[in-house]
Amino acid sequence: QVQLVESGGGLVQAGGSLRLSCAFSGSMFSLYTMGWYRQAPGKQRELVADISSGGSTNYADSVKGRFTISRDNAKNSVYLQMNSLKPEDTAVYYCRGGRGRPVYWGQGTQVTVSS
Repeated sequence: QVQLVESGGGLVQAGGSLRLSCAFSGSMFSLYTMGWYRQAPGKQRELVADISSGGSTNYADSVKGRFTISRDNAKNSVYLQMNSLKPEDTAVYYCRGGRGRPVYWGQGTQVTVSS
């Protein structure tokens, strides 16, 4: 059974930075596509960024140039470095992992960006 645990959220001023971490427990982490999603109040959950098992990355247009996703297969972890944060980045951020079905989700971590 796979479990995902996020950490690193918090309150930051606009223009600041945060680094989110997601710890994966289970086997064969290196084969999983990992992603970060976010959900703001009253909005649908949306993809922020993902990274394939081979290291290919994909970003939402709204975060390109500001956010960087990375993974450390030795540590079974995936990270999201968030720079130049904006108030509209405020949301609960979720880690997602999958290789086909099923997919797994973490419990989420709150990121709040004040103006």
